[in-house]
Amino acid sequence: AVVSTQSTGVQKKFTLDCTHPSEDRILDAADLANYLNEKIKVGGKTGNLGTSIAVQREGNKVNILSDIAFSKRYLKYLTKKYLKKQNLRDWLRVVATNPTTYELRYFQINQEDDEE
Repeated sequence: AVVSTQSTGVQKKFTLDCTHPSEDRILDAADLANYLNEKIKVGGKTGNLGTSIAVQREGNKVNILSDIAFSKRYLKYLTKKYLKKQNLRDWLRVVATNPTTYELRYFQINQEDDEE
């Protein structure tokens, strides 16, 4: 008998918090949600989400609900790919704030001209 490490009945929920860039009108959360909808692969195929994975937008947050094995790391990979496509990769980074949430933050550039 084949024993899987992932239990099939567990629903996972991941959140992408785009609050800061959305407030500055740099990034559109609806566009990101649409991109994830198109690009998430299930069984090696894009556009194969069916009922197992749902991408929803709540204001400036994008929620991914999954009934099947879905890694948070894959979500980060796709988000970074989206940022690169939008030429935002130089200004935004994807940071984990807790075990189920990623947040898009600006790079902190140190502006310290005093020290010489």
